Amino acid sequence: MSPAEHAPLPHPYSALTPDVVQDALASVGLWGDGRLAALSSYENRVYQVHLESPIQGHEQVVVKFYRPGRWSDAQIAEEHAFSAELAAAEVPVVAPLALDGQTMHRFGGFVFAVSPRRGGRRPDLEDFDVLEWIGRFLARIHTVGEAARFVHRPSLDAETFLREPRDWLLEHGAVAPEVRSAWTRVLDEALTLIESHPALRAEGAATDGIRRLWLHGDCHPGNVLWTPEGEAGAGPHFVDLDDARAGPAVQDLWMLLSGERRQQTQQLGALIDGYEQFRPFDRRELALIEPLRTLRLIHYSAWIARRWDDPAFPINFPWFGGRDFWQGQVDLLTDQIEAMQAAPLTV
Repeated sequence: MSPAEHAPLPHPYSALTPDVVQDALASVGLWGDGRLAALSSYENRVYQVHLESPIQGHEQVVVKFYRPGRWSDAQIAEEHAFSAELAAAEVPVVAPLALDGQTMHRFGGFVFAVSPRRGGRRPDLEDFDVLEWIGRFLARIHTVGEAARFVHRPSLDAETFLREPRDWLLEHGAVAPEVRSAWTRVLDEALTLIESHPALRAEGAATDGIRRLWLHGDCHPGNVLWTPEGEAGAGPHFVDLDDARAGPAVQDLWMLLSGERRQQTQQLGALIDGYEQFRPFDRRELALIEPLRTLRLIHYSAWIARRWDDPAFPINFPWFGGRDFWQGQVDLLTDQIEAMQAAPLTV
């Protein structure tokens, strides 16, 4: 059964009205002046709020209400602790504010956090100087991430990003029946190729020596905000560590690549040039780029299907769930199998 065929059910976010947002802020001693804007976020609900009085020097804050049931308190606490460690190391991340000694708060059945509002634009990833700058800070993120371990958060591996999502999709009848066999077949073939890389196996102790670090985890261009040179805080700063987890370092680089192979090679070279000003980069990880892209593709389908009871998802993903979508996934996975069998990028 397609997710679109399920009867709509009330979703917890339906109770998150503007008044509840303002009351949640008031519960931690912050008072909005009435100006509130919803920011783009499918996974959580995020709002920019103007305050009547500044807090820790900030006249505007961003409040994030975590999706109920996604992360445990311990997993959210690990995200906040990682953010704080990065900020302490002067890595430009937007970390939650500590209010009365706490960064995680509760109101109306929601867990929420308050962060300073930071402006910025999408980075120009055609500019190699920009990529090199980003690469330097990614290396600094990984230097901090190398020194600690997530206890409660899952790792990025074939178990969490392929096997479990695959099983959920099949058990819930989310894959169109007409292409279910073909989808399962190409998925099994992809899994074999992915698990040929020890760094992506569930057991985690990579026999190839590739290490797992704490990562940003979702370092696509939308999560890197750029301030031009000549302005205060020039350069990149990183937002939304909601998907922080342990994995290979290249996970935080490959989503910044685009275009044909030659263009990706040039972009990757600039990123690594910056990265290696602070720490070495293991070139063997370049062979993980296409397997990681494949894992993200599968995880993404399950992510949408799991959230179909959230009214925002049918509105924003109307193409999801039918035969054409799943046939498209078979075709994409077939292409990814070819890409995983091809020679990796080199720099």
